[in-house]
Amino acid sequence: MGEMKVDLCGITLDNPVMAASGTFGYGYEFAQLYDINILGTFSFKGTTLKARFGNPTPRIAECTAGMINAVGLQNPGVDKVIEEELPKLAKCFNKKVMANISGFSVEEYVKTCRRLSACDQVGWLEVNVSCPNVHGGGMSFGTDPMAAAEVTREVKKVTDKPVIIKLSPNVTDIVSIALACEEAGADGISLINTLLGMRIDLKTRKPVIANKMGGFSGSAVFPVALRMVYQVASAVNVPVIGIGGISSAEDVIEMMLAGATAVQIGAANLVDPYICRDIINTLPEVMKKYHIESLKEIIGGAL
Repeated sequence: MGEMKVDLCGITLDNPVMAASGTFGYGYEFAQLYDINILGTFSFKGTTLKARFGNPTPRIAECTAGMINAVGLQNPGVDKVIEEELPKLAKCFNKKVMANISGFSVEEYVKTCRRLSACDQVGWLEVNVSCPNVHGGGMSFGTDPMAAAEVTREVKKVTDKPVIIKLSPNVTDIVSIALACEEAGADGISLINTLLGMRIDLKTRKPVIANKMGGFSGSAVFPVALRMVYQVASAVNVPVIGIGGISSAEDVIEMMLAGATAVQIGAANLVDPYICRDIINTLPEVMKKYHIESLKEIIGGAL
């Protein structure tokens, strides 16, 4: 069987397949279905400093080859995550987990990262810079290289764990933002977060979701995600995690050829809760088909 292990910021993964934040809860929910230790790891639900109820409903809309969501970072807040969610996860997952962190000011990012960094279960901090900057006019941190770099720089001061910055695709030049984060000390880059989309109900003639617009994800976004991963991996010297529309072992290989060290599977988990397990089980067969002896060797093979 081919070698599936990869190295992500100094931590070895048994395979490059991870579940993406917001589609896998805090892990133990899926552990009722299968042994989640088969995963390389996963990124748990986006966590903020304070509890958030999220956006009003309806906040999910189906669309061709994907979905739109405007959940609004609903979560119990970092203290509850540490006190209640991580102990439940420890009972069913014996690997390091990736903590996904959101904030609405640099101070919020720093405080939340500091607390989660102190948890032994946490191996990496995945910092989502797609949030609106409440002190910067409401524009997303991830749309401005300087703002993204500031978050990166300040978070790096409070942790010795790898910091992976998750980028928004809703920008003109994603490479400049990735480079700014790398220069500010990011240990890795994950991309893409969701694209901005919407649906309109023909009967009511109003937007389907209460928030009007939301994050578009699913297999339809794969070519866009692949292109951005390719562009960023060509420019930076830190590991890249490829996210966006992955739903097969072949997609995993394609993302890795584009430069991804590991991948995250998102919306597909909501369609088929066994998808991560099945992709991992299928990978050896696909590696054999394409004469791949080691996944490490194909990272960036198309660059």
